[in-house]
Amino acid sequence: MNKNHLKDDLTKKIGVLMRRETEVRILIPFLKALYEEFGKEKILYILEKTIKEIAKTQGEELSKEYGNNIDAFLDTLKFWTKDDALEIDILEKSDLKLSFNVTRCKYAEMYSALGISDLGAVLSCNRDASLIKGFNPKATLDRKKTIMSGSKCCTFRYNFKKEKEI
Repeated sequence: MNKNHLKDDLTKKIGVLMRRETEVRILIPFLKALYEEFGKEKILYILEKTIKEIAKTQGEELSKEYGNNIDAFLDTLKFWTKDDALEIDILEKSDLKLSFNVTRCKYAEMYSALGISDLGAVLSCNRDASLIKGFNPKATLDRKKTIMSGSKCCTFRYNFKKEKEI
């Protein structure tokens, strides 16, 4: 069976936090070996590009199942917040805008505990803009701060444009 046709329900079963920790525990020794063989900069470039492609595809898959508006997107956040992985304060929600701050991020805590805070942004934070682009090609994410980079909160500002605005 072609891998592009395999449905990935793992995230629904275990949540994103558990999935990321499982993935990274396998990935760390593999990345270290690749760094030694090919150089860290080149490997990180390929990793980041690949992660963004995966995130866009995951966004597309989510939108097929849930729809692609703000309410549907909010519904999908349950996978990222499972096991209290994120504490979120919603600041604004309308048909076109969704703004919230993440005030606690167990993803950042997990990467820090594993001693790979530097990889946290590549493996998790950098997915967000690509995921929303796959979820709704007209939507954008503006995020100026992340806990992963040392800020007190992550500032998620989504804009879902109307058909006429594109």
